[in-house]
Amino acid sequence: MSIIVTTDEPVAMPTAPTFAEATRVWARIGLLSFGGPAGQIALMHKELVEERRWMGEQRFLHALNYCMLLPGPEAQQLATYIGWLMHRTLGGLIAGLLFVLPGALVMLGLSILYAVYREIPLVDAVFFGVKAAVLAVVVEAVLRIGRRALKNRTMVAIAVAAFIGIYVFHVPFPLIILIAGLVGWIGSRQAPQLFTAGGHGSKGDTPDFKGVVDLMFERGELAHADPSRGRAFRVLAIWLPVWLGPVLLLWLFTGSASVWTQIGGFFSAMAVVTFGGAYAVLAYVAQAAVGSFGWLAPGEMVDGLGLAETTPGPLIMVLQFVGFLAAYRTPGTLDPLLAGCLGALLATWVTFAPCFLWIFLGAPYVEALRGNPAISAALSAITAAVVGVVMNLALWFALHVVFREVRTFEIFGIGPDLPVLASIDWRAALLAACAMIAMLRFKVGMMPTLGASAAAGVLLTYLFA
Repeated sequence: MSIIVTTDEPVAMPTAPTFAEATRVWARIGLLSFGGPAGQIALMHKELVEERRWMGEQRFLHALNYCMLLPGPEAQQLATYIGWLMHRTLGGLIAGLLFVLPGALVMLGLSILYAVYREIPLVDAVFFGVKAAVLAVVVEAVLRIGRRALKNRTMVAIAVAAFIGIYVFHVPFPLIILIAGLVGWIGSRQAPQLFTAGGHGSKGDTPDFKGVVDLMFERGELAHADPSRGRAFRVLAIWLPVWLGPVLLLWLFTGSASVWTQIGGFFSAMAVVTFGGAYAVLAYVAQAAVGSFGWLAPGEMVDGLGLAETTPGPLIMVLQFVGFLAAYRTPGTLDPLLAGCLGALLATWVTFAPCFLWIFLGAPYVEALRGNPAISAALSAITAAVVGVVMNLALWFALHVVFREVRTFEIFGIGPDLPVLASIDWRAALLAACAMIAMLRFKVGMMPTLGASAAAGVLLTYLFA
């Protein structure tokens, strides 16, 4: 639904929501935020811009572009930013927490069920089918991000270099992001026309108008949005300890080798480099969780992504699943389920606490970033690199879903993982191909594809056991 303002029929001026009313809207958005960032941003646009007119179109897009510059889930950060504008820090906290909380609770319940009932043959057959659908979802994400980001040969070259770097040479994901950002930053000075960002797009047919927030700015009611050095120091003094304080305490009391310190430290690092959304960082997380820490088996990361796809909230919630299994399997003196819940809480905490820091610290300076060509070029190059990283994720998933055995081909200590062709699972290959055809050719939605693949997985498992 579009709002068109005409001179023939005056439209009532939007009124500022009360804190209670805003809380109810944020709860509704949190419960309905399925479909990844694209679906979540579209939902917020419909609820906040089109229907309630809390923000004008241009301010909404400007806020979204700022959130795209940040590591972490942009949809959750956009909700936090809008909540902060209208009702200060408490409003931002409520908006951000309610965006995450429903999905976190559902994901925790699914993680418990997965850990307790994973060995039941029926459950195993369901996840066999879900893995094939997840592979199709990731391939669709590669194509979607690629269409937006790879606007010229320079962007394609960055994507290919990122893919080769992470797949063949095992370059760490954070280093790839850093190098891509530097390439974009330098490129903006040498050839700025090659580093134009693809953008995120929105409701292009919605004309701009003055929303609640715009009118509040005009009336001078948003003094908390004015940047100041003292305020920035206060935000850092509060939110850095909130984010990293628990990790430091766990390191002091349990040591650097404990699973708690490992979860806190690893996912804190991931929170700083998750540019491009969950898909970009998942391959790196999967390789570390499987290879470096031994928390998960290869196929279990695909299971976790399948669970996260079915829950509301940010897809990065899959990290909660990893934290749960890591602590569940190394509980120490704790009950395994209690340890798993604490591990899930810790992973969720260090993943999302910095999102509030980025917004509360940087939002007052958001106008200074508007139209900055160097930052825009750096983001453009990072987004192109993310395409290559997500290609690596799709290949990694394909190898571990379709083939029963994968070996590393190394020369001088480096080289890619290659499948043992004789170990192909024709059932998984068939399911994955059908899921891709359904999503890419016939545009079947993610949830129906997941459901149909799960049912087909059960059928194939029992017919061809």
